[in-house]
Amino acid sequence: MRRLPQLLIGLALYGFSLSVMVRASLGVNPWSVLYEGLEQHTSLSFGTISAVVGVLVLLLWIPLKQRPKLGTIANIIVLAYSSDLGLSLIPEHLGLPARAGLLVGGVLLNGFSIAVYVGARFGPGPRDGLMTGVSGITTRSIRLIRTLIEIIVLAAGWLLGGSVGIGTVLYALTVGAITQFLLPRFAYRGNDAQRERTVRAGVAQRDARQYRTVLRRPPRPELGRHAQGSPGDE
Repeated sequence: MRRLPQLLIGLALYGFSLSVMVRASLGVNPWSVLYEGLEQHTSLSFGTISAVVGVLVLLLWIPLKQRPKLGTIANIIVLAYSSDLGLSLIPEHLGLPARAGLLVGGVLLNGFSIAVYVGARFGPGPRDGLMTGVSGITTRSIRLIRTLIEIIVLAAGWLLGGSVGIGTVLYALTVGAITQFLLPRFAYRGNDAQRERTVRAGVAQRDARQYRTVLRRPPRPELGRHAQGSPGDE
């Protein structure tokens, strides 16, 4: 029962972490650079743009034969609301020390939140699904495909006016390690535990059958005992 709350909390924290990094004004992750760039050319909010981009990316799943799951849809909706909420709560035009603190805190929270919602195992978000889908049809590594996609997104966002800075570099260098470190602590293992219980039950049943078979066997005659009255004894 904890998986769904874990998914929603993780996504809400992820969206909030994006708003924290935006308010730091020291550079954001590649997709947020794109959202910021589009925000400057439309009347839509940051969160709304993230949802629109998420839906457009989801359409690219069709030729990739990817199927959205609950986590995919929740990713689009929850991120939009939580990021806009964070931007409405965090003040703008802060001093450099405060902005540096927001940047570090935002990156840490982002890595933590990814581990939380990915660990719930409700399916990938639109952007992650695009990455795995392209990797599947091209037989290229996920790392390579992700790097190429994020370079394209980053370049497009920068050309549109999105903020690229030290925060972008810090995010690229650290968030993967943070997520990798925390993910085992939040990964849902329900299926693994069920499989383990099934295997143990099967082993126990096998051992019980073997034990019953041994009990039903007739006793073997003792070897080495000579029959009485054998020839040559007279």
